[in-house]
Amino acid sequence: MTADPIWFRPAPRPTHIPAAPERPAPAQVAFEIDGRPVTVPEGSTILEACRTEGIETPTLCFLENLTPVNVCRVCVVELEGARVLAPACSRKVEAGMKVHTDSERVRTSRKVVLELLGSSVDLSTAPDVAGYMARYGADPSRFAAPGAPAATVAQPVKIDNELYVRDYAKCILCYKCVEACGADAQNTFAIAVAGRGFEAGISTEWNVGLPDSACVYCGNCIGVCPTGALMFRSEHEMRAAGTWDEAAQTRTDTICPYCGVGCTLTLHVQENDIVKVTSPLDADVTNGHLCVKGRFGFAFVQERPAPE
Repeated sequence: MTADPIWFRPAPRPTHIPAAPERPAPAQVAFEIDGRPVTVPEGSTILEACRTEGIETPTLCFLENLTPVNVCRVCVVELEGARVLAPACSRKVEAGMKVHTDSERVRTSRKVVLELLGSSVDLSTAPDVAGYMARYGADPSRFAAPGAPAATVAQPVKIDNELYVRDYAKCILCYKCVEACGADAQNTFAIAVAGRGFEAGISTEWNVGLPDSACVYCGNCIGVCPTGALMFRSEHEMRAAGTWDEAAQTRTDTICPYCGVGCTLTLHVQENDIVKVTSPLDADVTNGHLCVKGRFGFAFVQERPAPE
């Protein structure tokens, strides 16, 4: 028997697997927050530094898995020597910077922003806003017309599909849904901000219904909405019936059964029924984003045999 040609012979196994090269540690930036010295990695935002130090900074349009768009302005902080307040969610720290997160100027700005929002939209299903209002003593009635609801609140809920509803009376134009539908997650670009000034609003192309739009019903817009303007239809109907009770709900993390990607699902269960599905922001596979099957395809679990 002749020996195999050399090009057919398997390469010898390496006896030593080299380790990955060490990455240099990021440069550190020293500055001050509320008079205390702070050191954080270069490229960190003021908001990240505040959270590292345990300083609670309110946010509405910011989310860890989306690009900051600096819209809501409730996270603004004061920088010594700066003419205007800076959004903490996107402003990068600089060496020697002196940041004030709770100065009188900051508190007044946040209070007025919350009052303007509260006077123009329905914030009843925005889970964090009530705490912010109390914290800054915000009174939206200062800007509301007596006895007349704002035009934003007067519009009806859009119900044109079986999966989720759009209640733009609660929309604060935070752009989160646009970012999630666009390059940050889904790349569908089914929605955008249409109109200008008081006429601005989230809309599909030509303002058509969702079934006629480019929407693929991934529901990532619902997952990032901070006010409940976009909501599971199941949740909307239960709220309307007075049966929605988050205090009675349990949350269980599991893996989506539909494909091999391995997305993490958080099942919200009330009275032994799944009422909605979300995904943790820190899930490595999708960072909180899901597809239509993962987010809405839970009806088969509820198909139980009728009692005899």
